[in-house]
Amino acid sequence: MLDDYVPAALFFVPAALLFAVFLVSFAFDRRKVSNGVYLFFALLFLAGALMMVLASKSLVAAEIVLVTMLLLVPLAIVVLAIFLIMNGVTMMRREGRRPANLLSLAAGVGIFALFGLRALANSLQWKPLQVTMGAVGAVVSYVSLLFVCFLLYSFVYGRIRPRRAVDFIVVLGSGLIGSRVPPLLASRLDRGRAAFDAERAKGRDPKLVTSGGQGPGEDLPEARAMADYLIDKGVPEDRILVEDQSRSTEENLRFSKAIMQQHRPKHRCVVVTNNYHVMRAATITRKEKVNGQVIGSPTARYFWPSATIREFVAVFLSHKIVNSCICAFLIITDVLPAL
Repeated sequence: MLDDYVPAALFFVPAALLFAVFLVSFAFDRRKVSNGVYLFFALLFLAGALMMVLASKSLVAAEIVLVTMLLLVPLAIVVLAIFLIMNGVTMMRREGRRPANLLSLAAGVGIFALFGLRALANSLQWKPLQVTMGAVGAVVSYVSLLFVCFLLYSFVYGRIRPRRAVDFIVVLGSGLIGSRVPPLLASRLDRGRAAFDAERAKGRDPKLVTSGGQGPGEDLPEARAMADYLIDKGVPEDRILVEDQSRSTEENLRFSKAIMQQHRPKHRCVVVTNNYHVMRAATITRKEKVNGQVIGSPTARYFWPSATIREFVAVFLSHKIVNSCICAFLIITDVLPAL
């Protein structure tokens, strides 16, 4: 009977070790995107262990589950591609045809293009095309794995609320329409005000930091309009600090950190942005050595897919040396045997 559980132990042990690595890394700094990789593989090995336990009880049941999963994977990919294309069309209608709004459409079309080229390579049996598609498939698989890890950990991180007292609540800007605060930015400000009110209800005395400079087509710096919005919503003016020089998320956090240090050298903060932007903002917060975590505000559902893809691409490119080396290795190992 003990022998039945030996194969399962081969999966339970690495699952336990990876969970331990994840917990240690998470406790050290929850803002690391590598935490998502540890968590994903821990869950993968756990699923393998559970399959082994099921097989020891009923081989037929395990085979049914395995076959079902294998059939669902390509179906899920096709459904995902259709969803992305439909979402891309919605994005074009509502947000315009800027490149950033076409990412979900491009991803959906790309999935079908890969299926089509793979089928063509298999039917023609043309070696150069087969080798090329093999290399492309290896790179796409690697990027897809990272994207799944990114989504998984973004989901986990976004649902963990900071519980320690904070001295500052930093709201990141996202652009104005003239001098008007658009819905996307209003969502961030409302979330920041809710966090501010929650801190004050606990007897604390935090300050709000609005962060954002003046961009093209804006009548005034974002931070000024953001401060006015908060004051109209009932936030005392003397509890708001304005950072109006930044032009990027990196500068938002760097310049806000300088302001916070002027008022309280040893401080703790919480950073507010939209939910799709939380994970990348957290990595930048870590990079800029800002002592704080990031929380998200709601975003329109149709906007989320393209925005999330854009955020993943930015995180992927922020580790471009490592990722480029891995992609190059995958291509070489796939191409060399065919030469």
